[in-house]
Amino acid sequence: MKHRIVVLGAGYAGATAAGRLAKRLHRDDVEIIVVNADPEFVERVRLHQLAAGQDLPARRLDQIFANSGVQVRIAWVTAVDTDSQIVTVTDDNGAQTLGYDTLVYALGSTIADYGVPGVAEYAHNVAGKPAALRLRARLNELGEGAQVLIAGAGLTGIEVAAEIAEARPDLDVAIAARGGVGDWLDEKARRYLLGAFDRLGITIHEGTDIARVDAHGVTTAAGAFIPAEMTVWTAGFTAHPLAQATTLELSDTGRIVVDATQRSVSHPNVYAIGDAAHAIGVGGKALRMGCAVASPMAWLGADAIAARLTGRAVPDAPIGYQSQFISLGRRDGIRQVVTPEDQPTEKVVTGRKGARFKELICSIAAWCVVHPTMLKPSRRRHLVPAAAAENTAPGS
Repeated sequence: MKHRIVVLGAGYAGATAAGRLAKRLHRDDVEIIVVNADPEFVERVRLHQLAAGQDLPARRLDQIFANSGVQVRIAWVTAVDTDSQIVTVTDDNGAQTLGYDTLVYALGSTIADYGVPGVAEYAHNVAGKPAALRLRARLNELGEGAQVLIAGAGLTGIEVAAEIAEARPDLDVAIAARGGVGDWLDEKARRYLLGAFDRLGITIHEGTDIARVDAHGVTTAAGAFIPAEMTVWTAGFTAHPLAQATTLELSDTGRIVVDATQRSVSHPNVYAIGDAAHAIGVGGKALRMGCAVASPMAWLGADAIAARLTGRAVPDAPIGYQSQFISLGRRDGIRQVVTPEDQPTEKVVTGRKGARFKELICSIAAWCVVHPTMLKPSRRRHLVPAAAAENTAPGS
């Protein structure tokens, strides 16, 4: 009987892990199934572009994984029983169950509203493709001079604000930050960012804690009102809530706690990667959510699974950071070089060159997902029966 590996989610982390496992393990010994709600691979780091009116290439998962040995199942994951090793999925034909020997949990994240009233009812977001398309439709309805407020000034908020302001210079775009806009960047990068916002006509509200969202704008904790015909919520992300209904050990933020190989500390036949995982990186700090670590997590987790199943040495080097890339529309951007611990350095690239760096990174990440059969390693190893049995049993 083949060892069944079920991968939940086909974003950057899940799709990368599935493709890498298919290149590491012999098809005669394993069955790899990817479960994803969307039939296409979605470039999440480009959803601000989609929301602003640009069309993204369609990349069907069945075509991506054709001839790779990976099976694609288009369905919603509705339950995970980590004790019985069963996943419940739902599609147009109803609910069905999938058993697994090894589970790769890569369901990602969604917006965090932090309990702020009105976010779910009145705010748009770019946490997924359907949400980005709804935002796009609403933008198309707005007339000249309409006020758009971006609530949250992290990387996502900055990129959304710049993209909308560039695509729709007729709109009155503003951004609200609890702290300072770009205050984690090196001073040179922050000055450039603020200058770019000024050139784009983006109004900045710093030190603004939003207490309520309604159809006409937001109310701050200080009692001030910022009018907006459309509010876009980018104030933070939280792990997919499905893990909270399992017996997996979770962090206080709802992410699955993993060891140095992306393996669950409570269920050794479960691996978590991407935004779903609470992993410790270089310097002993938990890795933040984001594309910068999604692919490295996928490489590490897939290689650890393959190593354990084939009786080889298991990699466990901690993941570190290299750069932060920020797009400021299509022709402007920032590359902030950081330490492995994610601290900014004085090395900063801005302008068109910064934009080209961001585009290159996004294109490479997508190419690696879309061409799983072209990537190294190409040697598929057979499973070692004893190792496969050890890594199948619950509590092993």
